Amino acid sequence: MNPLPQDMENALTGSQSSHTSLRNVHTINPTQLMARIEAYEGREKKGISDVRRTFCLFVTFDLLFVTLLWIIELNVNGGIENTLEKEVVRYDYYSSYFDIFLLAVFRFKVLILAYAVCRLRHWWAIALTTAVTSAFLLAKVILSKLFSQGAFGYVLPIVSFILAWIETWFLDFKVLPQEAEEENRLLIVQDASERAALIPGGLSDGQFYSPPESEAGSEEAEGKQDGEKPLLEL
Repeated sequence: MNPLPQDMENALTGSQSSHTSLRNVHTINPTQLMARIEAYEGREKKGISDVRRTFCLFVTFDLLFVTLLWIIELNVNGGIENTLEKEVVRYDYYSSYFDIFLLAVFRFKVLILAYAVCRLRHWWAIALTTAVTSAFLLAKVILSKLFSQGAFGYVLPIVSFILAWIETWFLDFKVLPQEAEEENRLLIVQDASERAALIPGGLSDGQFYSPPESEAGSEEAEGKQDGEKPLLEL
């Protein structure tokens, strides 16, 4: 006699859970889900996210800012033509700023190619540019004679070093995590929309509702009747 009430209790619990899950799924608004999906798909159609576009603009700013500082340095040290010939044609590692400009061009080409054209979602490209920039600038500061050439001997290496590490921080802590979060949200919304599509749109919550009290009373009465029959036969 004891196993029968336990089985009845398990059946009642499963029935109530199924009704609760069904009502929870039906409470999802398909209109809102479709609106969210369209919003996410609209972002995908743009080809590049807003935060990635900001990163690419900052990479462009890096190149333009270093170029501007180098042109100013050329003007300050005796005119663009004479200084350009001295630093480019007669390049000297120990006194020229031309290699710092080329380093900015290298960062720009690699990062734009990797994160704007190829839309890479990994940090290896930014790690490469930052490592090369840091190693080159440290070696140049230690071995060269830039500090004896005035303020630009300090400004250009320091600015290039800071900009390279800001790009690394921005990509690693802003671009990649935010894009991964948006992708996860899209997957969750799509999954919820697929589950909501299984429920007919015209049905209401009341049509799915079945009072657990009535089911419990009827099944308990049937259980009692089944249990009393063997006693009467005895």
